[in-house]
Amino acid sequence: MTLDRGAVGSSYTVERMDLPAQIEHRLEALGMTLGTKVSVLGSKDAGTLILKVRGTRFAMGRGITQKIEVL
Repeated sequence: MTLDRGAVGSSYTVERMDLPAQIEHRLEALGMTLGTKVSVLGSKDAGTLILKVRGTRFAMGRGITQKIEVL
């Protein structure tokens, strides 16, 4: 399943990222690596997800979350 389909209030583990190298490296710098636990805190109407990764909250657009596979 991809992260954009995640339910608010649920936690998932990052299994695969199919993103351009520059974006993938930026996410890794923020702490989102393979095997990392990601919690979906909220969802905005415009398609933005509010996520919690390693204790840090941030927003990510659906264009990116559609390319992150979670378990």
